[in-house]
Amino acid sequence: MDVMPQQDPESRRPPEPSPQDPQDPYAMPAEGATAVPPPPPTLRTTLRRAAFGAVAAGVLLAGALVAVPDGDRNAPKEPGPVERAEAAATAGSPASLSDLTALIGDRQKWVESHPDDAPSWATLGSAYVEWGRRSADAAYYGRAEEALKRSLDARPGERGNGEAWVGMAALANARHDFLAAKRWGETVRKQDPKAWSVYPVLIDAYTGLGDQKAATAATEKFGELRKGVPALARTADLYRGQGWREDALATAREAADRAKEPAEKAEALHRLGELAWERGEPEEAVAQFDAALRTDSGHHASLAGKARALVALERTDEALAAYQSAVTGLPRPEYVLELGELYESLELDGDARSQYEKLGGLLEQAKAAGVDESVIRARYESDHGDPAVAVELLRGQWKKQHRSAAVAHALGWALHRAGKSEEGLEYAQQAVDTGVRNASYAYHLGVIEQQLAQYGPARRHLEEALRTNPAFSPLDAPKAREALETLGEPSPGGPGDTQPPPPPPPAPVPEPKRESEPEQRPERKQEPKLESPRPEAPAPAPSKTAPAPSKAAPSSPAAVEADASKSP
Repeated sequence: MDVMPQQDPESRRPPEPSPQDPQDPYAMPAEGATAVPPPPPTLRTTLRRAAFGAVAAGVLLAGALVAVPDGDRNAPKEPGPVERAEAAATAGSPASLSDLTALIGDRQKWVESHPDDAPSWATLGSAYVEWGRRSADAAYYGRAEEALKRSLDARPGERGNGEAWVGMAALANARHDFLAAKRWGETVRKQDPKAWSVYPVLIDAYTGLGDQKAATAATEKFGELRKGVPALARTADLYRGQGWREDALATAREAADRAKEPAEKAEALHRLGELAWERGEPEEAVAQFDAALRTDSGHHASLAGKARALVALERTDEALAAYQSAVTGLPRPEYVLELGELYESLELDGDARSQYEKLGGLLEQAKAAGVDESVIRARYESDHGDPAVAVELLRGQWKKQHRSAAVAHALGWALHRAGKSEEGLEYAQQAVDTGVRNASYAYHLGVIEQQLAQYGPARRHLEEALRTNPAFSPLDAPKAREALETLGEPSPGGPGDTQPPPPPPPAPVPEPKRESEPEQRPERKQEPKLESPRPEAPAPAPSKTAPAPSKAAPSSPAAVEADASKSP
């Protein structure tokens, strides 16, 4: 099958697999990533190189180990797209989309005449996973599962087909089934602890489960086994998730400096753009995203990131154009939700509804393909739909041990929106306590605390949100400033849960004139302040015998009660 990569996104799509005979014993139904339970990790075997001089290949970006037949090493020719994709995979780096397309076409053609080549089926399956992830087309996950199962049928994992097991782990991560990904990955690690290609999928699985300790250990081990840009990128992501901004930035810059291939360079520059955005530096973010797009014009994730930063710079028309291009080239649900909320912030309700309807369609497609998008759907339901539905979805995630900071944050906010702020506080606090520097996390925690009359912590977290990124959301950032203004300035008495400023006291009612009192003369108009002191009148100058101001004028209802109790 001849695959000729072009510049437009549609023509760069991988070719459709050849139709299979319904009676073909290798044909398999499309099932979820957990349909085939991982084998028990009791046997120790060695990952072997495949037949026909195959080379064990590393993961693409998702971390899947692949193996492909070598070409003629003696032929003096420039590397073609297939060879470039193989080289990227062997290094654990992302391949360009055109090279990835060529690799898929090459493996499809090969397995048609070599149906028992387990490594080539594993290559094809892993490439499908990567294409589905980078194109936001979940339909490719079903094809990936079929190819990986055929690989395992041709050679079980216990007999050395660890690359297919890693492919299954990458597929489970792509479908957000992190518990299954953990089982597949740990099976490979127990069989061969030095198989570096299994650690990226383990890092993703542990992160999705909220197991920071295990994710840290896997990242460190990956860095020991595989030096270079892939290890630096993973380390930067680890630091970012723990809120270590300076370390994350330094490591990400080193990765960008050392990246060579365009796809790898674009990923590194995109990471720098994300870090700048989270620091509240939209100009720097735009610069980094533009650099990524100059390196790889098809890097639509950078286009979406640029749109987000342009909103913060109040370059709204440019932001809308960038968002629209991004969701056309890479229709990820989170980008569609962001565009809908931008329209809503601009009071373009019809356009917002159109995006929300599109979001619903994407979520249905993902569900049909076995992808669990509960978190993004819950985000929508919490703010634009039914918060009770969001709570139900996220409780299900929590039961499945998906306890990352993102899930904890979403569950806390959903509970608050559903009228269960006290319960929501626990989850919102847990998300912030992970250390991640996310303005939305701090904002939602502050709102929940304000609802629970915890005014001191509420003020602190709202200030933190706006300090972290003053334009973190076109809808929520203005609400954060409004909530902070409502709380007012902290009490001069020191830290504590202070209440919002009380309303101004009512104007005093003048006492009725007594009948025996003679008519007031003009010159006595200067004396009312001596007979009926008004609250807004200036206090008399302090003297040695005057009582302390705090005792004369209690500043809270509780203090007034205390003074009243002391009266005879």
